[in-house]
Amino acid sequence: MKANLVSLIRALLNRNEKDVFKSTQNRLTRTYSGLIMLFLIVFIFIVYSVLYVVIIKNQEHELQSLVGQEASFIEDYMVKNTQKDLTSFQNQEVVFAGVDQYFYYAVDQNGRMMMGNEANHRLRQSLLNLVNGRIQNDNEIRKETLHVETGPRGRGEFRPHEMNQDIHLMIASHSIYVKGQYIGRLYIGKDISFAYQLFHWLLLILVMLGIAFFGVAVFISVVMSKRAMVPISVAFSRQREFVADASHELRTPLSVLLSSIDAMEMTVEPEGFVEKLLSNMRQEVKRMTGLVGDLLTLARSDSNANVMKKETFDFRPFAEKAIESVSPLAAEKEISLSMDAPSALKATGDSQRLSQLLYILLDNAIKYTPRGGEVKLVLKNGGNELWFSVQDTGIGIKKEDFPRIFERFYRVDKSRSRQVGGHGLGLSIAKWIVDTHGGAIQLASEVGKGSTFAVRIPGQVDGDFAKL
Repeated sequence: MKANLVSLIRALLNRNEKDVFKSTQNRLTRTYSGLIMLFLIVFIFIVYSVLYVVIIKNQEHELQSLVGQEASFIEDYMVKNTQKDLTSFQNQEVVFAGVDQYFYYAVDQNGRMMMGNEANHRLRQSLLNLVNGRIQNDNEIRKETLHVETGPRGRGEFRPHEMNQDIHLMIASHSIYVKGQYIGRLYIGKDISFAYQLFHWLLLILVMLGIAFFGVAVFISVVMSKRAMVPISVAFSRQREFVADASHELRTPLSVLLSSIDAMEMTVEPEGFVEKLLSNMRQEVKRMTGLVGDLLTLARSDSNANVMKKETFDFRPFAEKAIESVSPLAAEKEISLSMDAPSALKATGDSQRLSQLLYILLDNAIKYTPRGGEVKLVLKNGGNELWFSVQDTGIGIKKEDFPRIFERFYRVDKSRSRQVGGHGLGLSIAKWIVDTHGGAIQLASEVGKGSTFAVRIPGQVDGDFAKL
């Protein structure tokens, strides 16, 4: 059992309580930044897409017009010179290359090239393979990428402008008819590599602008989140002050009521109706007193009004006193209550708060353990740290309730909690005590078999311990 306890406690994480306002502000900052960045991403996508479509469509339109004009020129030329096929055009330059026009080829019905020219004569075969690779309609625009691998020239020298590169081509074709008879097809390829370079640089510029605007978005988000938190902070401060003041003011009348009930019980007959009524009133007043005390503790913790004492002391006497305090509750339900601890337990922190922590865990274990069950307290020192666990054979807690078990006013079974007198603040206070000591608390539970709360309190507390 001790080995399991040590393994469980060693697995605890030392997590400090996050300030609720800082956490909320961070969430608001992330939300604002996310929305702004989403807008920027959509804007960049739209701008890039529009420019891409406009430029590409413009190039396609120019190429389509060019191939149509050149095909018409060839047809007119053949009609004027009474030529019936393209054979007479072999090795002639009837069509002249225009700006960014990488090649043009005129092929007959059999796919043989009758005339043509290209920017790089060594690529003629590759270009012919592109145009004869598949049938192309007059209104179709093909986009092809030609990888140019240039080798050494002359005595092993390279020309700087002939480095290996990819040439992006846009290819259009047009049928050639003479007096209604199909005699061939004209192919024109346009180099649009400059457009792809433009798209590359445009995307790079937009991404860089997006990164720059991201910093601006984060700054704006921080400013906006701080302004949004101002009214929330003011309202929370007023609510916190009200809870603290109300809790403080309620303690006196509740004490007067409890004293009055005690005095009245001395004047009534035992086992009578009035005595039972006063007993019920006493229980409710005690419950209200405990609730008010817990509310006052939490209100002070929220306002950082509590001043904790940092001292090194022997925790065993405090543990024995806590066991003694809850023994009547355990005896009433016939619960076996035991403690396993060495003769001396070194602890560092506030002795009163650590005693309150132990009492909360023991009281919680007894409340939710059925009659005839078992509650065991195990304590030991690990280096300079204090380790202890409270184990019970109670009703257990479902795993889906683990994340919320330390929340204020959260109760797993509200009807059962009402019967045993719980109000959902004990474990929240326990978590606060552990966090203010820089420690950690962890729950292990199985429904129907019981629960174990393991706590680690470090021997050295980081930061200014008194200002909590």
